[in-house]
Amino acid sequence: MSNKVINVMSVIDYIEANLTKKLDLEQVAQGVHYSKYHLHRIFSETIGLSIHEYIVRRKLSEAAKLLVFSDCSILDIALLAGYESQQAFSAIFKEMYKKTPYQYRENEAYYPLQLRFILSEKPNLKQRDWQTHIQLAVKEDLPLCLELVYQIVDGFPNLQEEEYLASVGSFIEKKQVLILKEEHLLIAMMAFDRSSGNIEFLGVHPQYRKQGIAKAFLKKLIEEKLTDQTPCITTFREGDKADPGYRKVWEHLGFAEAELLKEYGYPTQRMIFLKEGTDE
Repeated sequence: MSNKVINVMSVIDYIEANLTKKLDLEQVAQGVHYSKYHLHRIFSETIGLSIHEYIVRRKLSEAAKLLVFSDCSILDIALLAGYESQQAFSAIFKEMYKKTPYQYRENEAYYPLQLRFILSEKPNLKQRDWQTHIQLAVKEDLPLCLELVYQIVDGFPNLQEEEYLASVGSFIEKKQVLILKEEHLLIAMMAFDRSSGNIEFLGVHPQYRKQGIAKAFLKKLIEEKLTDQTPCITTFREGDKADPGYRKVWEHLGFAEAELLKEYGYPTQRMIFLKEGTDE
């Protein structure tokens, strides 16, 4: 295991053990006894989020869980999440969840913004011809698909586990799920609808996001699976605070804006593939 991965894992352990406390980069650095500049760099490189972003998303995810599964007052939950007032908590919660804490509680459906990252101890990050290793998924891959979505749940607002498994299982039966595996780790997965050209799901493990894998999946899709369709996808709207960077990825890959939509009550935007780009 590389020193960088060990250091990032220690940061995650520290954050998770102190989620109910007020946390910032300075405190985390002191807690794990590293330079804050060093930590900020290696964490962002490995995870794709800054330490601050990860803390905010994890705290709000735990707060959302309490809103649904506990009788704690919203003020108490705000204080537990490290906010000094219910007003400050409600403002950031609505920015990220598109509902006030009260509306979220009334809806009685929990979904996280961010789950704890579980890092691969021995990621194989050597650049290769990823496209040749992409294959069709089979039903035995479903548990690995669930493990992957836990790592990238930040890109799929309002994701419900049972619905996700049922949907992926259905696409696997139709031979419309592509995967990339590294031994017992699912590096990436794409589910698509052959009739509409819609990419229903594309996720890449955080540690592998700078390896050109998303572009390899898109090329595989266009060249072998959607020969008579134009790929499209729905993603976060411009300026959505909950977007950790997925919209920018799609733009770099060559997708352009189309109509604004709402999916499961969440504001999104459809994007259509125009020309080959890059996901680097």
